[in-house]
Amino acid sequence: MEEKKLDLNSIIGFVLISGILIWMLYSNAPTPEEQKEKEKKEQLDKQAKEVKTVTSTVAATPVADSTKNAAAQAQLGSFGYSATLPSATDAVTEIKNEVLSLKISNKGGYITEATVLGFDQFEKNSKKAVQIIKDKNASLDIALNTTDNRTLHTKDMYFEPKLTTEGKNQVLTLQLKAGPDQFLEYRYVLKPNEYMLDFAIRSQGLEKVVNTSKPLDLEWQLKSYRNEKSVSYENRYTELVFEYEDGKDDYLNAAKDSEDEANDVSYIAFKQHLFTSVLLTDTKFKTAKFKSDNLVDDEEIDTVFTKNFTAQVPLEFKNGALNYNMNWYYGPAKYEILNDYDRNLDEIMPLGWGIFGWINRYIFIPVFGFISALGVGYGIAIVLFTILVRIVMSPVTYKSYLSQAKMKVLRPEITELNEKFKDNPMKKQQETMKLYSKAGVNPMAGCLPALMQMPIFYALFQFFPSMFDLRQKSFLWADDLSSYDSIFQLPFHIPFYGSHVSLFPILASIAIFFYMKMTTGDQAMSTPPQEGMPDMGKIMKIMIYISPIMMLIFFNNYGSGLSLYNFISNLITIGIMLVIKNYVVDEKKIHAQIQVNKTKPKTESKFQKKMREIMEQQEAQKALNQKKK
Repeated sequence: MEEKKLDLNSIIGFVLISGILIWMLYSNAPTPEEQKEKEKKEQLDKQAKEVKTVTSTVAATPVADSTKNAAAQAQLGSFGYSATLPSATDAVTEIKNEVLSLKISNKGGYITEATVLGFDQFEKNSKKAVQIIKDKNASLDIALNTTDNRTLHTKDMYFEPKLTTEGKNQVLTLQLKAGPDQFLEYRYVLKPNEYMLDFAIRSQGLEKVVNTSKPLDLEWQLKSYRNEKSVSYENRYTELVFEYEDGKDDYLNAAKDSEDEANDVSYIAFKQHLFTSVLLTDTKFKTAKFKSDNLVDDEEIDTVFTKNFTAQVPLEFKNGALNYNMNWYYGPAKYEILNDYDRNLDEIMPLGWGIFGWINRYIFIPVFGFISALGVGYGIAIVLFTILVRIVMSPVTYKSYLSQAKMKVLRPEITELNEKFKDNPMKKQQETMKLYSKAGVNPMAGCLPALMQMPIFYALFQFFPSMFDLRQKSFLWADDLSSYDSIFQLPFHIPFYGSHVSLFPILASIAIFFYMKMTTGDQAMSTPPQEGMPDMGKIMKIMIYISPIMMLIFFNNYGSGLSLYNFISNLITIGIMLVIKNYVVDEKKIHAQIQVNKTKPKTESKFQKKMREIMEQQEAQKALNQKKK
C-alpha cells in the first residue's frame, strides 16, 4: 500500500485558510464603543422584562385583593382591613428578660405563653418550667360593638405587631386596624428583671367604626395549670382576689364554684398558690364580675388544672376614645416582691385578716426572713424560728400551768362542797365561788393563756403555706418544705388522707399526744364535774386521742414546713412544761399560799358582787316558789 504524504501545496493551502479565518474574526469583532453599546442594550432589555413582570403582578393584585377585601369586609365590616394585611397570621412575638418570657400572638393580641424563668414545675430539677399560660389556657377579649350593628371579638381578629426598644425596655405594639389610621392598640412594655410589665389599651380614629355611646366589655379568662406536687393542696390556696373601693380587698371561695361583683376595681388577681397573674389598672373599672370554677373534684383524676377564672369589666370611652394604662404581673406569689410594688398587692397573700395578718406581716415574715438570711438552710431556719416563738410564749405557758396547779390543789375542797350541797346546786355554786375568792384563784385563768395563743397559732397556720421561699427547699427526708414529705406511696387512696404517708405529721401527732396527756390530764383532774353540765374530764380524755388522729389525717397533704413546726413546737412545749412542773411550780407552796389567802380579808370585785347578787336572787326566788307549792 502506498503511503500518503503531505506535500507543499497542502501546507500552503492550510496556511492560507487559517489566515483568512483570523482576518474575518478580527475584522468582525466589535469596537470598545460597540461593546459598551451592546452591554447597555442588554441591560435595558433586562430591565424592560423586569418592569413587565412587575406590571403584570401589579395588574393582577387588585383583582385578588379586591376579592379578599370584599370577603373580609362582608364578615368584619371596617375591621376587614386587618384581615388583608400581611400580619393576618397566627405568628407570635416573644419578649423576654432575665425572669420572664412572654409570647404574644398576632391573633387576638394577647399573651399566649407566660413562662416564669428559674423555677421548676412539680419538683426540683423536673426540667419542666413553670408556665402560667400555655396551650390556649388563657384569653383576653374585647367585644366591639360596631356602628353597622356587628359584635366582633378581638380574640378572633389579627393585630399588626411592631417590636421596638426604649432604652433597655422592650416595647411591643399591636394594632387591630380598621384602616391605615384607624385602630385599637395594645402596648406591652417589658423592663429588665421585672415580673411586672406595662400594658395599655387605646384607640384612634374609631369614632365612626365603633359605637362609643356605651362601654366595651373586656373579658379575661385563665384556666390555671397545676404547678405543685399536690394538686389538692395547691387548689386549696388557688383563688381569685380583687381590690375595690379605695383599698378594700376580697376573694372568691376557693373550696367551691363561686361568683361575685364589685365596683371601682383597681386590680384582679388569679392566684395559683405560689404563683399569680394580676391585672392592674390606673383607671378603675367602674364595675366587675368575677367567676371561679373548681376543677378538682377528684384529686386522683383531676391532676392537670385547678381553677377556671373569669373576670368581666367595662372599658369606657372618653371623648370617643379608649385610653387605659394598666399593668400585668406574672410571677411568684412572694410577699416581699408583691409588697415592693406598693400597690397593696400583699393583700393577695392569704396571711389572715385583722390581728392574724398583722402578726404575719410585721413579726413572723421579718423574723423568719432574718433567720433564713443567716444561711442556715430553711429547715434549720424553721427549727430556730419555732424555738424563738415558744420562748416568747413561755410566760403564757407558765401562767396556764400555774392556774391548773392551783385548781388541782383546790380539787379536794371542791369535791367536798359538791358532796355537801349535792341537793342544792345554787348553794353549791355560791360556796364554790366563795372558795375561789378566798383562795385567790380564778377558774378562768387557765383559759386566758390558751386564748392568747390562738392568734399565734392561726397566724402560723396561714404563714407557712404562704411562704414562697420554702418551695422546693429540702430538709432531712423532705424534698419540698412547701409540700408533703412522702416516705411511702400507698397502692390505694384513702379518703381525706391520700395515697401517701407523710412522716412529719406522724411525728407531730405523737408529740401532741404526749403534750395533751400532760396538760389535759392535769386540767381534767383540776376541774370537778358540775351538776347539769357535761363531764369535761371525760371529754378531755377523749380529745387526747382524737386530736392526734385529726392532725395525722389533716396534715398528711399539707406542706411539711408546717408539720415540722408543729412537731418541734410540741416537743419544746413538753420540755417547758416539765421544767415548770419539776423546777418552777411547787404544789406544796401553792397549797400553803392558798391557805394564807383564805385568812386574808377579800374585797369583792364588781363582777363577783354582781354574780353573788344574781345567785342570791335566784335562791330567794326558788325558795318563794317552793312556799307557794
